Amino acid sequence: MNSRNRLFWTGIVTVGIGVISSVTAFCGFYVGRVDAKLYNKASQIMIARDGERTTITMVSDYQGALKDFALVVPVPKVLKRAEIGINDPTIIDKLDAYSAPRLVEYFDADPCNPPPMVAEDAMKPMSAPQASNLTTRGEMQKSLGVTVEARYSVGEYAIVILSATQSDGLETYLLQEGYKIPAGASKTLAPYIKAGMKFFVAKVNLSKVDSSGFTKLRPIRMSFKSKGFMLPLQLGMINSGGTQDLTVYSLTRKGRVEAANYQNAKVPSDKNIPEFVQPKFGDFYGATFKKAYEREGKKSVFLEYAWTPNSCDPCASEPPDVMQLRAAGAFWLAENPNDSVFFTRLHVRYDAANFKEDLMFKQTDNTENFQARYIMQHPFKGNTNCGQAGKQYRKELKTRLETEAQTTANLTGWNIDSVRQQIKNFR
Repeated sequence: MNSRNRLFWTGIVTVGIGVISSVTAFCGFYVGRVDAKLYNKASQIMIARDGERTTITMVSDYQGALKDFALVVPVPKVLKRAEIGINDPTIIDKLDAYSAPRLVEYFDADPCNPPPMVAEDAMKPMSAPQASNLTTRGEMQKSLGVTVEARYSVGEYAIVILSATQSDGLETYLLQEGYKIPAGASKTLAPYIKAGMKFFVAKVNLSKVDSSGFTKLRPIRMSFKSKGFMLPLQLGMINSGGTQDLTVYSLTRKGRVEAANYQNAKVPSDKNIPEFVQPKFGDFYGATFKKAYEREGKKSVFLEYAWTPNSCDPCASEPPDVMQLRAAGAFWLAENPNDSVFFTRLHVRYDAANFKEDLMFKQTDNTENFQARYIMQHPFKGNTNCGQAGKQYRKELKTRLETEAQTTANLTGWNIDSVRQQIKNFR
């Protein structure tokens, strides 16, 4: 990624509990999570979709001076002013925290004084409830095949909606207007022009930023109708030489959102891992995701969370309420606050070599719950010298710790001997 600026794109447009047999574990609780900020070169997008109506919120990911910021987004039509707005950045933070991969902990009971037996069903995860020279400028635009369809001032952004007939003309126009885009962008812009798409182009109104008191750009929200449900990944890669991470938070009326033209995969979940992982859970999950991404041939879209947003097991943070879901784009709740919502979190790591097409989505009726969830079960620290029960506990604990070591090494690619040593040192 260019160290000074970035052309940003967005879309059409991130259990079984292994217990010792003679011991019943206490109820677990949340102890940690991994949010989307773990990754470098990362973007976050919220999409609410029902039928052909879409509301999308883009977090403006940029580096360098605000004056160098440029946002270029293909859109299916000329957007009206009422269809563009600014969103509260805490909404995306809320969805991210709520759906983040999480670590839960359990504690072994005293094997010499076990608690009353708990029904097996109680150990299972909970189910969710259902002005310049206009003539000169106009002549220039015409010669380049570019038409300014609309101009808006929205918060700290100066926005224009463009149509174009030639990609090199659009590139020339943007450069001449002072937008910091990579040279040679016309090749990537061409397919969107051929498809008849318009271009939502934004840059920062520096005077508005200076007077607003905001220290960073707020997310832009757009609403429109379109048969296509996709994200133009190709446009997002024209000034990035490596991989990028994208977290998509999607809201629908029915079920999960999935990739329609790429493989869908789940991140590994419901795995027991050692205690030493707790203070380095971010490193653990980063390595686990990388290993899964490589195992799937670097061509999959990963599911990290799927649930109705009014319950979870365990919750990484409080579920979003109706007002927050509406702010996230679930427009149908304005008509009926009791209507259903299904939340999907997808994580895409992509590059030019492995993602050669724009990412197409599909809405499904699949309402099966899923979360990236890892379990840390603390051994009992007290005296276990109580005869056969204590002896059996120590034997099974030794087996369990070795299983956790192997699981962790397999998930992350970490050296097994190093993992074993860290387990030993932690105890």
